[in-house]
Amino acid sequence: MTYDRRLFYVDGRWVPPTQPAEHPVVNPATEEVAGLISLGSEADVNGAVAAARRAFDGWARTTLEERRALLERVLAAYKARLPELGRAISDEMGAPMGIAVKAQAGAGAAHLAAMIEVLKDFRLEEQRGTTRVLLEPVGVCALITPWNWPMNQVAAKVVPALAAGCTMVLKPSELSPLSAALFAEVLHEAGVPAGVFNLVNGLGPTTGAALAGHPDVDMVSFTGSTRGGIEVARKAAPTAKRVHQEMGGKSPNVLLDDADFGRAVKIGVLGVLLNSGQSCNALTRMLVPEARLAEVEQLARATAEAAVVGDPRAEKTTVGPVVSRAQFERVQGYIEKGIAEGARLVTGGPGRPAGLERGFYVRPTIFSAVRNDMTIAREEIFGPVLCILPYRDEEDAVRIANDTPYGLSAGVWSGDPARARRVAARIRAGTVHLNGAAPDFGAPFGGFKMSGNGREWGVHGLREYLEAKALLGASAA
Repeated sequence: MTYDRRLFYVDGRWVPPTQPAEHPVVNPATEEVAGLISLGSEADVNGAVAAARRAFDGWARTTLEERRALLERVLAAYKARLPELGRAISDEMGAPMGIAVKAQAGAGAAHLAAMIEVLKDFRLEEQRGTTRVLLEPVGVCALITPWNWPMNQVAAKVVPALAAGCTMVLKPSELSPLSAALFAEVLHEAGVPAGVFNLVNGLGPTTGAALAGHPDVDMVSFTGSTRGGIEVARKAAPTAKRVHQEMGGKSPNVLLDDADFGRAVKIGVLGVLLNSGQSCNALTRMLVPEARLAEVEQLARATAEAAVVGDPRAEKTTVGPVVSRAQFERVQGYIEKGIAEGARLVTGGPGRPAGLERGFYVRPTIFSAVRNDMTIAREEIFGPVLCILPYRDEEDAVRIANDTPYGLSAGVWSGDPARARRVAARIRAGTVHLNGAAPDFGAPFGGFKMSGNGREWGVHGLREYLEAKALLGASAA
């Protein structure tokens, strides 16, 4: 199946680009063209931003009840197309179908459901003595999303922006734009007013830069690499717009000496292999007691070697390809660097898995005896590669965990819940999973340090799209 997505969604209609600029979307499992999109120019961005600006006043005046009712219609339309969304995600970025439907597409539904709950008792006004504080939509928003979890990150921005009363222009990644086009169809079907949501495809340095620097854009929300987030902030700075960034990670997974190692190691390895390691919050540095290193290596090897790498459409596949040839070569370079720097290769290594000569497949790879100053421990690999680092004691584990320029996520495992919470409180990360806890779509998501600023998901994500206004001398009557 070849998807034709060469039109943009602007002002409630599918429109052609101002200048033809076709771009292929490659299926990473087959290396064949899965679809076509158009790359937007500055003129396309201007048209979409103008549509969002025209729609803003009307949408901003809607009530929370009206917005909640719209999100309920969006959720119903979204659920009806869940299998279709999953297929598109699998075709564009290689996720195995089970993951693509349940986790990838399912995340979009989860964000919608969570925001519907938030709006049940959220208030846009608060009386403080003779001052009334109002929460108003920030305005026109530019939403720039990556390829690795397409619907999770699109929904994490579009849903709170809609709930807040903002209008928006979405620029999805050119590597995974097919599901975003389906999402636009869902919004149209649900009755989102013309101009409230707009979609323009394109490249980051051109379309993304035009959005980030546009004088009529009030806020830009970016998810992607740290390098990309810094460039977005630079483009946004001259217009002093609000900038929200969710960027990279090199997250620690601390296994304390009283943890259930059989469970912790298995879940830790599977978490890194999920989505072929292409998750910004993946716990890719596993910190273990020195005395348990050999035991952990054995457990990790068994889990990694039981993974089934292959065709995303095959029922038994658990690990698909990475997203592109460039990403494949990047991950191969890190694997070779780990070997060159002296890390112990437990399993995996360079090259494709046996029998997979076509497609951007990476061997699930585990390094042990990794020092925290090695390249593979410092830099985000974004592939199915786990680093196991030994530590001396609890204090040493916390030090290593925090010795990173990132601070997005972390994990702590302990047989003592109070001890797990105590150690988690010392780790500088936006999210800490205790004993393998699952994601909570109502909890704040975001990072410290070079992982970005601001929060997404739930009520914290909603507040990012609101401005506070004080009415002084406003009585409660």
